Amino acid sequence: MRKTPIGLLVGGVIVAFGLLPLLAQAQQPLSDTQVAAMVEALRQAAPQTKNPNDGYYSEWQVKPETLKGWTRTCLKRELTPTQFENSPAIAREVVSCITRRELTNQFRATNNNEIASVRGAACWWMTGSYTGCNKGFTAEYVQKVVRFYQQQRSKPAETQP
Repeated sequence: MRKTPIGLLVGGVIVAFGLLPLLAQAQQPLSDTQVAAMVEALRQAAPQTKNPNDGYYSEWQVKPETLKGWTRTCLKRELTPTQFENSPAIAREVVSCITRRELTNQFRATNNNEIASVRGAACWWMTGSYTGCNKGFTAEYVQKVVRFYQQQRSKPAETQP
């Protein structure tokens, strides 16, 4: 059976339109609302040591050695832990930047599974690895992040920080 150029063209257009929804889903960008919900969930779930000199900074309890790379990546300059600690707006900006990067990575890795992405990003936040947070303290932490994330996502957008 011989195909005509018009037949091939029409067939190609049909296939292309059939694939567009799949491509749109695969390339779906992360929303600002999702990032804001994750940032707030990480803040709420941050372990509180009750020690003001515990070596962690900001409401997100970030290690000083982590700050160098994050601020360089997100702000194009390094901040000291004190600068990070003393500016909640800058801390939120940096945490949002890193959270967007990590959630985007996880959305790709999980085929846009939102909760699996949140779990992976929360695990990475705590351990530096996307997996292995299925028991003990890290599992409890990840579950807390997921719970806080879901609470944030269920709120109207204008009430999120």
